Amino acid sequence: MRRPSPLPPQGGKPADSPLRARPATPRRDEAPRPAEDEDLQETAPIAPLLLAPGAPAISKTDRGRSDGGEDVARADTDTAPVGWRDVWRAARSRRKALRAEVRRFTVRQRRRRIIWISAAASLVLVTIATVGAAYSPLFAVQQITVVGTSQLAAGDVEAALDDQRGTPLAAIDASSIKAALVAFPLVESYTLEARPPHELVVRIVERTPIGVISGAAGYTLVDAAGVALSTSPTPPAGYPLVDAAGGEDGVAFAAIGKTMRALPADLRAQVTQVEAKTADDVTLTLGGTNTRVVWGSADESALKALVLQKLTATRPPDGVAVYDVSSPEVPVIR
Repeated sequence: MRRPSPLPPQGGKPADSPLRARPATPRRDEAPRPAEDEDLQETAPIAPLLLAPGAPAISKTDRGRSDGGEDVARADTDTAPVGWRDVWRAARSRRKALRAEVRRFTVRQRRRRIIWISAAASLVLVTIATVGAAYSPLFAVQQITVVGTSQLAAGDVEAALDDQRGTPLAAIDASSIKAALVAFPLVESYTLEARPPHELVVRIVERTPIGVISGAAGYTLVDAAGVALSTSPTPPAGYPLVDAAGGEDGVAFAAIGKTMRALPADLRAQVTQVEAKTADDVTLTLGGTNTRVVWGSADESALKALVLQKLTATRPPDGVAVYDVSSPEVPVIR
C-alpha cells in the first residue's frame, strides 16, 4: 500500500523530508567551490596578460552582460599603424634569410670548386717545377757511357760526344750526336738513354762484316748492306772473299748478304769464299777442305743454316766434297 507523503504545515514551508539528500560536504583535499549566487557582486581578481615583445597591445576590455547573464571580455583588435622602419627591417631580415639559404645550398658546390681549383693549381705548379728543373744545370750531362761496342773503341765514341757535357738532359741535341756518330762506319744504329741526374747512355748496334771485296784500292771490308767499313792493302783475317756479279748494288750481293747473316757464328768462321752470279746461285766454300756448299737463293736461309749445321755435325767437311742445301727438305751430300 502506497504511503502518502506528509502535508506541509500550515503557514509555512514544506518540512524537510527525511529522504532529501543533504548537501555534500567538501573533501579536505578539495578547494571550496565559489558560491553560485547570481547577486554576488564581488569577482575574482584578474591576472594581467603578458604580451610578447613587439606584439600589438590589446585595448581595455569592455564589460557587458550577455543574454545568459555572464560577463564577457572583448579584446580590441585594432593595432598600431606600421611605419617605414618596420617595413625596412622586415625586408632586411628577408634578404638575410635568403642569403643564408643560398649559402647553405651552395656550400657543397663551393667546396667542390675549391678542391678542383686547388688540384689544378697544384698540377700546374708541379709541371712548372719539373720542367724548370729538367732544363736547369741540376740535370746537366756530366757522364757519357757507350755500350754495345765490340769492334769500336768506346773511348773514341765518348770523346766524339764530349761536346754534350754540361747540356741539360732534356735539351740534348740529337742531330749533333748523329753527326758525330756518322764518322764511325761500324755504327749501324744507336739509341740514347738519359739517366738523371747526370748520365747519358749511348747504346750502339755495330755493323756485322760479311766479307772482303777486292778492288783497286785494296781489300775493303763490307757489311750486308755493302757499306765499306775499312780498307787495307792485305785481306783481313777471319773474313771470306766476296765475289758478286754486279758489285755491291746488285741482286747477287744482296743474296750473299742475307745468306751470311743467317749463318751461325761457328759456320761463318769456316767460310773462306762466297760467290754468286745471280740471286739464285749462292755458293760457299769452307776453308781447309775446300768443301763447297750449294746454297741456292736467299729464301729460307734460316732453315738452310740449321740443316747445314746438322749435316756438318753428322758428316764433317773433311770427308765431304759438296753439301747441297738448296732444297732444305731434301739435302744432298756428295
